[in-house]
Amino acid sequence: MSQSEVLLVPARPLPGFDMNQVAEAQPQQAGQAPAHLVRGKALIFWDPRQPGQKLSAVDTDQITPSEDCVSESLETLDEKWKEGAFRHLMPDFRSRVHAGQTFLIANDRFAIGSSREMSPAGLKAIAEEAGLEMVVVCAENMGDIFRRNSLNLGLNVVQVPEAVRDAQDGDEFEFDTGSRRLTNLTQKKSYEAIPLTAQEDEIRRSGGIFQIGRQIFSDSLRQPPQLRWPEPDVAAGLTTTEQILYAHRVDPKAEVKPGETLALYGDLFPASDGTAPFSIYTFLQITGGDTIYPRQAAIASDHFVFTGRRADDLQTKISQQFAAKYAMGKPYFADPGDGIFHFYFPEQGLIRPGGFYPGADSHSRAYGAYGAVGIGVGSTTLGFGWSTGWIYLTLAKQRRVRFGGKLQPWASGKDIVLALLRRWGKEQARGMGVEFVDVNRQLPMTFRNTIANMMAEAEAQNGIFAQDEITTAWFEQRGFELPYPQLAPGAKAHFEIDEELDLSEIRPLIAKPFNPGNAFDAEEVAAEKLTFDKAYIGSCTNGSYEDLLQAALVLREAGSQVAKGIDLVVFPGSGGVKARIEQPDPRLEGNSIADVFRRAGGQIRDSWCGPCFGQGPDALASGQRALTTFNRNWQNRMGVGGEGYLASPVVVAASALLGYMAPPAHLGLSWNPENSF
Repeated sequence: MSQSEVLLVPARPLPGFDMNQVAEAQPQQAGQAPAHLVRGKALIFWDPRQPGQKLSAVDTDQITPSEDCVSESLETLDEKWKEGAFRHLMPDFRSRVHAGQTFLIANDRFAIGSSREMSPAGLKAIAEEAGLEMVVVCAENMGDIFRRNSLNLGLNVVQVPEAVRDAQDGDEFEFDTGSRRLTNLTQKKSYEAIPLTAQEDEIRRSGGIFQIGRQIFSDSLRQPPQLRWPEPDVAAGLTTTEQILYAHRVDPKAEVKPGETLALYGDLFPASDGTAPFSIYTFLQITGGDTIYPRQAAIASDHFVFTGRRADDLQTKISQQFAAKYAMGKPYFADPGDGIFHFYFPEQGLIRPGGFYPGADSHSRAYGAYGAVGIGVGSTTLGFGWSTGWIYLTLAKQRRVRFGGKLQPWASGKDIVLALLRRWGKEQARGMGVEFVDVNRQLPMTFRNTIANMMAEAEAQNGIFAQDEITTAWFEQRGFELPYPQLAPGAKAHFEIDEELDLSEIRPLIAKPFNPGNAFDAEEVAAEKLTFDKAYIGSCTNGSYEDLLQAALVLREAGSQVAKGIDLVVFPGSGGVKARIEQPDPRLEGNSIADVFRRAGGQIRDSWCGPCFGQGPDALASGQRALTTFNRNWQNRMGVGGEGYLASPVVVAASALLGYMAPPAHLGLSWNPENSF
């Protein structure tokens, strides 16, 4: 393929800054941090449900609870991160670290989930405030974003499954930062860590991403971005993800294969008000703050904006001041209520097929629905991208899921992805990139968005639907040009796992706490007559107009009110969706979606993320139970002591009317496909 129009732009100097003068200066050489030995005692997380077993699947929500993710200023970034580390899981964590338990022994799938870099930063800072150094020892399938964040920050993190299995309380450990060799001094056993790639090790040895960024900043100013699409013979051996990354390579000679760390140009580096402050700090540390405009930057105010808390307002103000200083206007800076950035930025045309979009939120994987590569990254990686125009990524192995068969009435994208998570079980996607194939071209974009979005819960590097006629039509209807070549997986592309999912077998599902993969047939759940307090429809997973229309159709056809004791609340994916649902729709006999919800006893909220991660007035109180269309139902995720169940919009709507969790069939409704999209 020939080179096409490029959406990327070169670095732009601030007024009074001479980029040529800096570019001519000698680049700083990254120093090597001297190797040394770290000693300390084991701090083990035991599974309270399985005596003698170490706890697996500790997510970043448990490392840094949402209420502790706030920074009131750039000068006090990590204060709350340190205070809140393992607040609910191990309240005495900080004192134990200060007492010398600095080797955190974590079992399989440690630090999965949210991209919050507050977690490794807080852990590192807790040890440092006592003059100590922490080492995180993980077993299998550590969270990929956490791992990357730790390397960026200079937090010692190693994967040594054997050491985790052997470790016992009181064991004394030693870690050689030069060789990365780990020794259990008590048991007299030594272990070799799973190796890093050469680039990952360079970042680690240099002391982290700030030092690397300062070293290459001047080079990045004189290197205009250039995309080089693979020729047909090369593309034939690459997946869709690999072809996109091939085109975005900074080094045109770099080999694109799993396990390689690549420097990749980003089409957009989006953040939220929650993740932006640390990104801003990183950008200022690398660039000096008075040199260039942030490159390919975007920020949406969607996480801490409607809580009414002063600390949250101060955090949001950091992004607002940054946007004002660097002239970031709409759609690159979204004000409170404009939308959740996984919805807002595609809606504004900032996401295009063939693009590469590293976002400082784990659900940036949603961009795969639009034929793009979306991945979750930490704040420092994003700030590095704002400074240089590119980031580092270690390419994962690839797998493919082909969706065949005919999707049945009442089944949706949410049910498809819950079925996948249930099938994959504890191992989930094994950190691979996932290519989805809609064989019969029957999945609308809203379904694809839900599936790609929840590849975060699948622990996949990314999920992608290659551009097809459904994708193209979505962009054409909105008047957005498609500047990049239309891609498809090559005939000789290698997929580590190739599987089929028969959509005719998909039925409405409900995921019980505390795992999205803990999914059951909604009919089976209905027999339990599970009652609940809150019915929430929307979020970045199911907050589109079409999602809300599906729920409204159920409410209108049933013609009844929400059951007593249940709050039905709608959270549109964007301000645009919120405005649109106030307009009449012929499929609702001229009524608007909002009118249908209100007549049934529902309420419409602003577009934001808060309730999904336990923030604001709609967060669950202890003992409350919610049935939601959100993407995560981990312990304490929607509010400390609350329980979250996950389902599709039609199941949540039907259940709100019934007063217990059940599929729409329990309302006696028939399905009219003509009313769907």
